[in-house]
Amino acid sequence: MFCYQCEQTAGGTCCTKVGVCGKNEDVASLQDALIIGLKGVAAYAFHAGELGYRDEKVDAFMHDALFTTLTNVNFDLENHVAKVLQCGEMNLRAMELLDKANVERFGSPEPATVSTGFKPGPAVLITGHDLLDLYELLQQAEAQGVNVYTHGEMLPAHAYPELRKFKNLVGHYGTAWQNQKKEFEEFPGAILGTTNCVLLPKESYKDRMFTCGIARLPGVTHVENRDFSAVIAKAQEVQPLPEKQGGTLTTGFHHNFVLSIADKVIAAVKAGKIRHIFLVGGCEGAKSSRSYYTELVKQIPDDCLVITLGCGKYRFNYMDLGDIDGIPRLLDMGQCNNAYSAIQVAVALAGAFNCGVNDLPLSLVLSWFEQKAVSILFTLLHLGVKNIRIGPSAPAFLTPNVLGVIQQNYGLKLITTPEQDLKDMLA
Repeated sequence: MFCYQCEQTAGGTCCTKVGVCGKNEDVASLQDALIIGLKGVAAYAFHAGELGYRDEKVDAFMHDALFTTLTNVNFDLENHVAKVLQCGEMNLRAMELLDKANVERFGSPEPATVSTGFKPGPAVLITGHDLLDLYELLQQAEAQGVNVYTHGEMLPAHAYPELRKFKNLVGHYGTAWQNQKKEFEEFPGAILGTTNCVLLPKESYKDRMFTCGIARLPGVTHVENRDFSAVIAKAQEVQPLPEKQGGTLTTGFHHNFVLSIADKVIAAVKAGKIRHIFLVGGCEGAKSSRSYYTELVKQIPDDCLVITLGCGKYRFNYMDLGDIDGIPRLLDMGQCNNAYSAIQVAVALAGAFNCGVNDLPLSLVLSWFEQKAVSILFTLLHLGVKNIRIGPSAPAFLTPNVLGVIQQNYGLKLITTPEQDLKDMLA
């Protein structure tokens, strides 16, 4: 354990074996897990709130759960487990709320093919997650003849009708968050960071970078009240983008669309044309062991579908996996919060086959890096989903005892090798 909540910590620094208050390492671990999960819930609830949507139960739980983690309040190990699972429930409510807010404001996402090339002219690159920031930027930039490119988790924005209608939303550039410094340095236009997943900038592009909303970086101009005039002016001032040919990416397989073709999916499963469905997604990171996800998708048989979401998809979303009876084998559902879409599809399929979600020919292989991925894992555990595989390593904040409880009750597994895991999942 590592607890430094109070003045009486061991040695005046931190308690590492047992708390001076009597708290053991497992309770400390669950408190850490709860706080980390709350960060994910807060992210989704914040975005929904910007669009005018709130859930009083989510708000009340945030207060209750934060109070629970304070020193000398709650030492019950079993109650903390229940709180973590309740955190998963609240995260589900927050994701549902955000999905409703986005759909009502920007329309229901539909499959979209997105160019990765450049159109000539001044341009802004926008990264992060906030669709409202993108909408306001598009409106203001359109009037000035400035093109807008998405980066990272902004790729799914191309699937929303109210965003796609802007002619200056011209393409996508770059990959996941950890490649920002290289990719931003090579992008000649202005750069706008929204919400999380922004890195400290290199000096080579710091003067071309801006932040807005929650995101802030030292030495970088911060935009207030979504007035992006300075961002647009910088795009017009610096070197315009040259014309450049690129490839394409496909996104927008929101649950509303997938459920509209559910009959085709169900028929293909019943006919044996679709043997198995894999959900491979989550957070991206720099560890070399994350090549596991690329190799796994490469090896998934041609009679299987791959659902993906979050920035983990950049390990393989450039691949052409073909289709099964017109159904694309690779279905990008969107941002990490669109795990809600994957859940809705799984529940619908279980209903169609009159079985539980755990009885479906469905396997979940998740990559995790930060708080939102943890809160989504808690949501899946709250729903009783079993035999999830996570990687590339176990969360460090879980003690062996706590991890053991999750593994025993839910069959949570750590990834091994693509070959072995694929063999086990298809068995």
